[in-house]
Amino acid sequence: MDHSLRKKIAVVVAGGVGMRMGADRPKQFLALEGQSILNRTLETFLSSYLDLEVVLVLPDEHMDSGVQLVQGLPGSNRIRFVKGGETRFHSVQNGLATIDASSIIFVHDAVRCLLTIDLIHRCNDQALRQGSAIPAIVSKDSIRWLIDGKSKSIPRHQIRLIQTPQTFLSEVLLSAYQVKHHPDFTDEASVVEASGQPIYLINGEERNIKITHPDDLITAAQWLRADQ
Repeated sequence: MDHSLRKKIAVVVAGGVGMRMGADRPKQFLALEGQSILNRTLETFLSSYLDLEVVLVLPDEHMDSGVQLVQGLPGSNRIRFVKGGETRFHSVQNGLATIDASSIIFVHDAVRCLLTIDLIHRCNDQALRQGSAIPAIVSKDSIRWLIDGKSKSIPRHQIRLIQTPQTFLSEVLLSAYQVKHHPDFTDEASVVEASGQPIYLINGEERNIKITHPDDLITAAQWLRADQ
């Protein structure tokens, strides 16, 4: 089909409760420089393409507060809400179950709120050409592989640290998710790879960090202040 006719849909996964953050609410609801982490992420996606739709996956017990939080965002009428599942895999599966149109699908961690519109555009363009676009950055640290109690050095130039939005043609991603959960399914790329489809990486962004611990909030705030 004409790729220009494809919809653009971002499945933003905010289904976790963020126990490692030690806060009284899910980490995606926490404030970062005066705005919630979740809203920062949504604003970037909604601004990236005027026709992009968002499937927002929220924890069932925080659905009402999540819906209330995002009301008033420019483009919020393009957001639909889905209940999260037992694991990230199930949350993504729940979001994908609402999609039936031929589309480009971005699957993104809600707590990676520092991504840029440029990254979204590059992922879209590569997925149109190759079927997938998985943001990744080179490891700056030395890497060792632990096997049976012994470790082996791995050349770090061969290692890539994976980010989101993991982006696919809908026919690639939707068919891959017609399976049961497996512990090896740590991200969308691993599910698609298990289905026999190739995975194509794209350069990610150093600041596209996943906010998981309190120190990550401090780092993200420093980057945002540096942009001002």
